[in-house]
Amino acid sequence: MERKKNNQPKLHIRKGDTVKVIAGNSRGKTGVVLEVVSSKSRAFVEGINVVTKHVKPSAEKPEGGIEKTEASIHVSNLMVVDPSNGEASRIGRKLNDDNKLQRYSKKTGEFIKNG
Repeated sequence: MERKKNNQPKLHIRKGDTVKVIAGNSRGKTGVVLEVVSSKSRAFVEGINVVTKHVKPSAEKPEGGIEKTEASIHVSNLMVVDPSNGEASRIGRKLNDDNKLQRYSKKTGEFIKNG
């Protein structure tokens, strides 16, 4: 029996990270990751890529109207902000003291806390 291979990519961004947008209309803005869709390599970031959506009146929302919501942005356009100095940094993985693989900032070499 063959083993199933996990085809989902391992992303450098996780829910709860503070990220900086490096490309696109929202370049230079920072925000917190609300959700990550790893199968599509996209993330929803608070206050970034805000779109307007027309909502039809329904039983749940009888008034309807126009809502502003965040749309997803590709993870290649995001960089994790290093908590120690507040600058965007590339991310690597290495073993910590407990022999567990943990993310670290390549700019400062410090470990990044999960979430």
